[in-house]
Formats: sequence, C-alpha cells, structure tokens
Amino acid sequence: MSKNCNDGSDKRPYLRLDINYGNCNELPEFSKGPKGNDEEKHSLIKSAGFEGIQDGIPRLCEEYGLGLTAHARINQVGELSQLAPVWKSQGFDCATIHLGWGIETDREVDLLVEDVLNTSMKLDFPIYLETHRATVTQDMQRTVALTERFPEIRFNGDFSHWYTGQEMVYGGIEMKWDFIQPIFERVRFLHGRIGNPGSIQVDIGDGLGLTYVEHFKEMWTRSFVGFLQSAQKGDFICFTAELLPASIYYARNIILPNGEVQEEGDRWRQAILLNEIAKSCWQEAESRLSLS
Repeated sequence: MSKNCNDGSDKRPYLRLDINYGNCNELPEFSKGPKGNDEEKHSLIKSAGFEGIQDGIPRLCEEYGLGLTAHARINQVGELSQLAPVWKSQGFDCATIHLGWGIETDREVDLLVEDVLNTSMKLDFPIYLETHRATVTQDMQRTVALTERFPEIRFNGDFSHWYTGQEMVYGGIEMKWDFIQPIFERVRFLHGRIGNPGSIQVDIGDGLGLTYVEHFKEMWTRSFVGFLQSAQKGDFICFTAELLPASIYYARNIILPNGEVQEEGDRWRQAILLNEIAKSCWQEAESRLSLS
C-alpha cells in the first residue's frame, strides 16, 4: 500500500496531470470540451495537455500515449481481489477506491483496510483510499485514527468532501490542517475539485480572490510536500481533475433569465485551470522543501 506510482525511470519525482473520464460526461452545449465518441474524447484529452485518464479505455490510452488509473467502490472483504489483477493486467498505474459506507464498526473497518493493504502488497499495485463521503474516510477524526493503526495506508486526497461536508472553515481551518497532517503526509493521488463551505463543487471563474480557492491550494501544496518528502526516482503523483455533472448533483445548475436551466460553468475549461493551479502548488511545495 505504501508503494508509489512509478514509471521505472531514473528521473526525479514528478507531478502528472490527469483527468477523470467522468469530467467529460454531459458537458453543456457551450462547453469547449469533447462530446464525441470515445476515440474523439481520448484524442482531445491528449491534445489539451492531459497526461492520463482515470477510468479511460486501456486500448485508447495506449494508442494516444496516455497514463491510465482506475477507481471502484469496495464494500466487502474479497471484492478487491477480483478487480485488482484485472487492473494490473490491463496496464493501469494505480487505483483509488471508495471503501465501505462509513457506518461500519472499527473492527469492520480494520478488516476492510487489511484486505486493501494485503491485496496491494500481493500484486505490487498501488491502491489509494479516497477521502470521500459515505465511506470509511468520511470523517477526519476517524481517518486520522486509521493512520495510527495502519501507518502504511495511502490516500487519494479528495478534499472537497471534507471541506464542505465537515465545514472545515468552521472553528478555524488552520487547526483542521494541523489535525489532518498525517493525511497530507500520506496523499499519493489527488482529485482536482474545489468546493466552498456550502457546495462540494463550484465554478471558480479565474480562481482569483476567492478564499476557498486559497484553502484548496494550501491542501494540495501540503499533499505534494508529503509526497516529495519520501518519493524516489521515477515516482509520480497524479493530480486528476474530477468535475462531475449536475445529473449526479456535483456541478451546480443555474436558472437563466429565460427560465432555462444550465450548468453554471464549463467543467472542461475549469479542469484545465485546475491543472494550472496544481502546477503552482507543486512549485510551492518544491520551494518549501528547498527552504526547510
């Protein structure tokens, strides 16, 4: 489980900028993003500068030279052993998972986590737990406690679930950041999404002058620092834009003056912007380490 994504090269640890395939689902008509078939989508994703796709099609990712990562929901011990060998055989670099429903006892959680760790080690395949609603990591306190019982656990930092769901700004966000430092140290994958205290996914415009954007930049930077502190040559961390459609209640809808309903922004252009923000966070992380 502590294994990082590694390309087998001798180059220094690096940031890989990916996109979740769901980011292309149901894009509004005004979006500049891909709306064609799978091949057209993979082609445009590549030409836009993304380096990999979560839940991409293995054949097309290979054809276009794109990295490939997986994701799944795992509710029972043993389910992962059916999926992980397939992922590895098809060339996936790693997987992120929603583990459990969040209503399990600590003993049930431990059994699930042990199964993830054992499967990851047996197959030499990185598997990261998402910090996500309706999973065993939905609560900051319980997740930090998990790192005490399982120091080798590694995460996909999907922080909008905590930022909104646990209203991290309430009571002082700096205190919350200090509390979840053990999580930042173990993040090896990031889902690129920004929320505010009331909504889990918002269009951030140009990203300037928004306090909650600055909060996410700090969380991403701390995660990159955590990765870099132990990364080896060839290791990389995926920053994966994951802006999902309004039909599943992620993107917000707005009502236009004519009464029509549409998504508030272009999730495709926003994904590209999030990549630029991630690059700046990576540079800040490198700077912090060089000064430490």
